[in-house]
Amino acid sequence: MTAQTSDAILDRMMALHPKVIDLTLDRVWRLLKALDNPQDDLPSVIHIAGTNGKGSTQAMIRAGIEGMGKSAHAYTSPHLARFHERIRLTGELISEDYLTEVLDECYAKNGGIDITYFEITTCAALLAFARSKADYTLLEVGLGGRLDATNVITPEISVITPVSIDHEQFLGNTLAKIAAEKAGIIKRGVPVVVGPQEEEAMEVIEATAMRLGAPILAYGQHWHVSTERGRLVYQDERGLLDLPMPALLGAHQVINAGAALAVLRHLGADEAACEAAMTGAEWPARMQRLKAGPLIDVAGDAELWLDGGHNAAAGIAIADLLKSLPTRETHLICGMLNTKDVSGYLNPIAKQVLSLTAVSIPGEANTLPAEATALAAAQAGMPSQIAENVSEALKAIVEKSPNCRVLICGSLYLAGVVLRENA
Repeated sequence: MTAQTSDAILDRMMALHPKVIDLTLDRVWRLLKALDNPQDDLPSVIHIAGTNGKGSTQAMIRAGIEGMGKSAHAYTSPHLARFHERIRLTGELISEDYLTEVLDECYAKNGGIDITYFEITTCAALLAFARSKADYTLLEVGLGGRLDATNVITPEISVITPVSIDHEQFLGNTLAKIAAEKAGIIKRGVPVVVGPQEEEAMEVIEATAMRLGAPILAYGQHWHVSTERGRLVYQDERGLLDLPMPALLGAHQVINAGAALAVLRHLGADEAACEAAMTGAEWPARMQRLKAGPLIDVAGDAELWLDGGHNAAAGIAIADLLKSLPTRETHLICGMLNTKDVSGYLNPIAKQVLSLTAVSIPGEANTLPAEATALAAAQAGMPSQIAENVSEALKAIVEKSPNCRVLICGSLYLAGVVLRENA
């Protein structure tokens, strides 16, 4: 079989519903019933929601579980280069043959009835997980939580990472409304680890947990995390851990690490497993340093970085990390979706860079035109220009500044294009 086999089925799935996003669980429950309810046969589930840090937190939890000598399935979205990245079976990307098998089965059982791409592919992931042995299943929410296709399980523990304004058209136009959607993953009596939150969001999460009798393990109350002399210090009621800094870069990853450690401690992880969570986690396109490939050949002596963050909170995190790196002339290559708060993303970064080259995201219907991104950059105080693509943008930058730092950023969809083209 070739990769075209699963691609062909995925293409057919795209045509099953006119909307990319249509939040409801009715279609998911219908298909799961037709599949004999695989969600009831999953290994113990850890369910992760939030606006920022879900994927990084999941990656650290998985590394810690593997450090315990145990195995975990993992589900995440969106993918970057290939759909297979969304589904890991006992730590390994799902094979092409097995992916094709479960996709085809779900497509047949659905019988051509309306269902979104994310809903039917989530059902396929749950089917694969139910049929493969593991100790744990890590499920990352796609959008929101309450009506997300993953919200069909009762987990061993839930996680809500920091909540901020994003996807207002689907989740609501206030932090409280968005937090209510995220808090929809909280289940009766099931513990929930909660990362740092704005007061407005925390009030909603606490009220939901109290109503459902779900014990809260909250940052600043039940667990604390900080850095000291280049080490990560974590403390909860079980004691203190002095650990290496997370392999994933950025001050925001310290908070994500704290949430991951709170989960691992709940699972009974020892200090060695917690250290493995810090040192063993990998998560592409989160301030990832690119070191090989065609774009590196173009970059020459320039540093080349890639990040898929796309909202105001991500802009702040990127700015903080750029500020902490060794001083080096820094330029952005940026492409974003037209559904994002472009100014909110760019404003925090503006003081840390010398220029922005805007690109449209290839093959993406919802791309923000490069001209609009360049205008937003200029309004944020960054000298800006446009380029046909990332490669042309990079060539122009390094011709003028051969020893600079270049960050490609603004969208996970752009990051996926970069990773595919740089393979």
